[in-house]
Amino acid sequence: IRSDSDMYTLGYSFEPWTEAKAIADGPSILAYVNRVADKYRIRERIRFNHKLVSADFDSVAARWTVRLETPEGERTLTCRWLHMGTGYYDYGQAYLPEFKGSESFGGPFFHAQFWPEKLDYAGKKVVVIGSGATAVTIVPEMAKGGAAHVTMLQRSPTYMVSRPAVDKVANALRRLLGDKLSYGVVRTRNVLMQQAFFQLARRRPEFMKKLIRKGLVKELPADYEIETHFNPAYNPWDQRICLVPDADLFAAIRTGKVEVVTDHVDRFVPEGVRLKSGRVLEADIIVAATGLKLQLLADARISVDGQARRLNGAMTYKGMMFGGVPNLSYSFGYTNASWTLKADLTSFYLCRLLNRLSESGQTIAVPELDPTVKPVDFLDFSSGYVQRAKAILPVQGDRAPWKLHQNYALDLAALKYGKLDDGVMRFSGTVERQPPSPSLVGAVA
Repeated sequence: IRSDSDMYTLGYSFEPWTEAKAIADGPSILAYVNRVADKYRIRERIRFNHKLVSADFDSVAARWTVRLETPEGERTLTCRWLHMGTGYYDYGQAYLPEFKGSESFGGPFFHAQFWPEKLDYAGKKVVVIGSGATAVTIVPEMAKGGAAHVTMLQRSPTYMVSRPAVDKVANALRRLLGDKLSYGVVRTRNVLMQQAFFQLARRRPEFMKKLIRKGLVKELPADYEIETHFNPAYNPWDQRICLVPDADLFAAIRTGKVEVVTDHVDRFVPEGVRLKSGRVLEADIIVAATGLKLQLLADARISVDGQARRLNGAMTYKGMMFGGVPNLSYSFGYTNASWTLKADLTSFYLCRLLNRLSESGQTIAVPELDPTVKPVDFLDFSSGYVQRAKAILPVQGDRAPWKLHQNYALDLAALKYGKLDDGVMRFSGTVERQPPSPSLVGAVA
């Protein structure tokens, strides 16, 4: 497990990342999250092992009633405001195509999302099906970890760029300026670089293709079939670009321990995978890195005054609330940059909103829908996991504040400094109504 973006933008804005590696491994990230949780005494404010089942908003009491499943049975909590920090992945299921003959394969076969804890792959031949961020992480690590040979089997190529795992400039600045100041400088630099890279890809895709190819030519053997294995049919950033830290995947290809095969699966056979071309990839272990399944707000049932609200297809306000739904917000990050950047800005805006309610003595905030705003796809991405999830996702509008910018600078202006009273957000209610119990705000993560 590792990050697929730099920790200076994936890390929290208020707590510097101080490790040498900017593209960090799972244990380092976990240690950072735990350190922050302990420093700010977050852990004592978390109710662990609570699964959200449903939430109903009472407009008269201005209060959410939240039903939860716990090891001790069902539990009910109430709150004035409900914020969802549940991400958009289904952690109980993954996307796994139906492969013919999978029952005939004699070795371990599993989806990467449910990795066996004690998997022994030393000296084994491994086939990893997929070409996204998960496959690009798994393949070189298994090669380094003792696998005899690893094949990355892909239906179609993905854009890949290499980047050093250690940011030497950031580390030098930290020694010079200290942790906090250098962190802000590097974070700003990396945000600007990410945005510049994305905008260049969108505006000059052919130039970006040449730039990416140049990097591949530098890292891969001279006679390597780049056109076959690393030349996608779509433009850069129509789907996410995979980050290869320290060019580890390309280094593994050069050693011969890793092979990339571009073909379609015909069926599984006892000895491995038979391809549409007729070739059989021998395998002792098969790993499906075939994608993730999306889920909206933990698939909880949301209702207002007892009336169910279907949030799939609902229009989002500033990428963090839903038109016509009171006192409900959610964190949803960027597809073209670190998720945390948008989560941070959403948190800033939410705090401003709660303070506004507190200072005015009001209890309800709800974005009013504008019938003249045209709905647009929530995510402008051709990736399979997004296309498969269209039916469960909300929509965005064709103009602000209903439009998703996918741009940190624009969101910074709108969420951290923009007006709360923007003519769309409607405030109502009075604080004299029955107070909630036991807490003011409920956050579900």
